[in-house]
Amino acid sequence: MAEDTEIPDVRVLESLGIVIGEAKNLSSAKDIYCTIKLDQEEVYKTEVKEKTQSPFWSEEYTFDVPREFRTLSFYVYEKDWLKRSNSSIVGKVALRRDELHRLQNKDQWFPLRPVDSDSEVQGQVQVEIKLVEVVSESGQPTISLLVQCLEGNGLTIVQGRCDPYANVTLCSITRNDTKRTKVRKKTVNPQFDECFTFELSKGVNERHQFSPVDEELCNLELRISLWNSWSSLGGDVFIGEVRIPIGAIDLAADRPHKAWYFLQPRESSKSNNKSDIGSLRVRINYTEDHVFPSQYYEQLRDIMLESVKVEPTSASAIHILGELVKDKIRPARALVRLFHYHNRVVPMLKALTDYEVSRTSSDPNTIFRGNSLASKCVDEYMKLDGLYYLYDTLQMLLDDIFENKKPCEVDPTKLKDGENLETNMANLEGYVEQAYQAIVDSAMACPTGMCEMFYYLKEAALKHFPDEPYARYSAVSGFVFLRFFAPAILSPKLFNLRNDNPDENVARTLKMVSKAVQTLGNHVNPDKLNANMKEEYMAPLYSTLLNREHVEGIRRFLDVVSSSSLARAKTIEAPIVLKEGFMTKRAQGRNKMGVGVKNFKKRWFKLTNHELSYAKFKDSRMP
Repeated sequence: MAEDTEIPDVRVLESLGIVIGEAKNLSSAKDIYCTIKLDQEEVYKTEVKEKTQSPFWSEEYTFDVPREFRTLSFYVYEKDWLKRSNSSIVGKVALRRDELHRLQNKDQWFPLRPVDSDSEVQGQVQVEIKLVEVVSESGQPTISLLVQCLEGNGLTIVQGRCDPYANVTLCSITRNDTKRTKVRKKTVNPQFDECFTFELSKGVNERHQFSPVDEELCNLELRISLWNSWSSLGGDVFIGEVRIPIGAIDLAADRPHKAWYFLQPRESSKSNNKSDIGSLRVRINYTEDHVFPSQYYEQLRDIMLESVKVEPTSASAIHILGELVKDKIRPARALVRLFHYHNRVVPMLKALTDYEVSRTSSDPNTIFRGNSLASKCVDEYMKLDGLYYLYDTLQMLLDDIFENKKPCEVDPTKLKDGENLETNMANLEGYVEQAYQAIVDSAMACPTGMCEMFYYLKEAALKHFPDEPYARYSAVSGFVFLRFFAPAILSPKLFNLRNDNPDENVARTLKMVSKAVQTLGNHVNPDKLNANMKEEYMAPLYSTLLNREHVEGIRRFLDVVSSSSLARAKTIEAPIVLKEGFMTKRAQGRNKMGVGVKNFKKRWFKLTNHELSYAKFKDSRMP
């Protein structure tokens, strides 16, 4: 006889990616913010939008779900500085966990529902019910319903407290018997373990056997309501209730009914959710992965790791995976982590990007402009390997923008009272110049792995576009400027560069600085600097920014970050001049008396990515 195959332990990994877009048609124009809650636990809070009935956030939050949950909720609050609590609830959107797959990755408008204590229900209660035969005071056997309220789980906290008790009621048209448990202090998971007996007068046949079809049992309903005992609130607060029709459960004499029940709102509160108090737009991406022990993936792992050696690349496992999936971000993140762990991430990126460039049309400006698996893998690798580099490069700029809050609005239609267009333009030019200098001065700090990757991107562009001298710059700048620096400036919290969200004015400044940096990255040819600008009000900025000096600086930066000491001999690069000019050289000399003196000489220094050298004059031979 064959041995039973053991079922492996399977882990369930859940994650939520949520974009809180905007709200509209709120009842009044006050300071508004929104929170995300899993059941009753708050996991995220947006920035406060001041004095508006239609707040726009567009804030994204992605997190791993740490535990089981029943409801995902969004609460919209009014910030009221005169109240002790500082906030009052405008309304909420509550979504059951089993609804999330239906809403997958789609922008949806949801009506806000009113919130009161009767509708704020969550948690469970465990109940055991059975029929028992007891002897009455007259000595006659009677049948009773024994109800045991065992425990509760995940109950609602009211203003930081939860002291629950349960009311157990057996009711019908002719009876309404209520009994109550003791109060359990300071717990959302109370252990009641209390039994209550309700005598039944009917439903007994000659053999004392009972079934749900008995007349009295069919008309009985058991109601268990949980309450928060708190007299200082003006009375106990309703937590939730369950209603169990006795006739709908199996109550054989020797088999009790024991089950968990989710608490429900009061019947009276369900009709109060139709008032129009506004709506909320959100996008939800809910994933639920079932993960086996690692040994079950060894063969797949080996196939993936060896796929970088497969020719042609279109026959490799990583390429086939990219063609099969619609959403490229998740497989790209998994591939980058896998290959990075095994120190093979750069060969993997080289294989994918070589193939991507080979399929590009005759226009080099279209390289990596799509959302292919190759481009998403490069994006994920830059985030993984370049986070500290990004922080060191942009920290001072972002701190300056967030803390000083200089007005930078240059759209005449959006100027606020008291603002001056010329002053705002000067502020914006200062921030953009600061960003430019921070980026070009950071070239030597770019991580080695990113430099290797950029080197292979450049080589692939040179090979495929030999007659386009600027294609090698476009291939690299498309990532390092358009997909790395510019998005990080636009959304610093998304890149973990800031913990706080920007206010409306700072967000506008970040957007314009990011757009300017992106424009710089798009112009690597100093002979073609006439940008097609959608926003005419940005023309004065670009007329200052898009000059030969800035473009040459960008090209020097791209040359440095795309150099590699691991390049093969046949593709050894020419030296890249990082900086050159006259400097004073100080040396130790001797006079005729043998006394040491210091002499200072003017020399022409040249710093390249290979060496530091100097000579008497610029064109003379370097020693």
